[in-house]
Amino acid sequence: MAAETGTPTTLTLKSNDDERFSVAESAAILSVTIRNMVEDGCAGGVIPLDNVDGKTLASVITYMNGISAIPGVGAAADEEKKKSFRDKFLSDMDFETLADMVLAANYLNMSCLMDAVSAKIAQVMENKPVGWVRRKFGIENDYTPEEEAAVKEEHKWTFEGVETDDDI
Repeated sequence: MAAETGTPTTLTLKSNDDERFSVAESAAILSVTIRNMVEDGCAGGVIPLDNVDGKTLASVITYMNGISAIPGVGAAADEEKKKSFRDKFLSDMDFETLADMVLAANYLNMSCLMDAVSAKIAQVMENKPVGWVRRKFGIENDYTPEEEAAVKEEHKWTFEGVETDDDI
């Protein structure tokens, strides 16, 4: 590592659509996958990330840089700064981008990003009707109308406060 000379080490990450990104090693090692490659000496040259597209990788790197720029570990003020950064970072992402981010976080083994994106997806899904969830996740409705009505009747409490689904 070049940290001994005072020069931060930069890694080059390559997306599955051949976009290349330079990122400080100190930020990139938020990913356990990348950290393991660095520790095993496999990070020379370009690190291919075959399961992440360029648009998503750019967002992941923005997250890495933002979180790693917040100093300190464990201090309450620093944790509040990280939460504020995560909230702002995820605030304008559409559902499809969030889905891509959670897949990237899983592939890169970034629990901090996985937790933040999963919480945001849960927040977006809160009080959404069954039809909305089916459409977003491509889930086929295998219930007959009678079966669906019976389930809704049997579990009325699960449908309390749920938005209406006018598209069904």
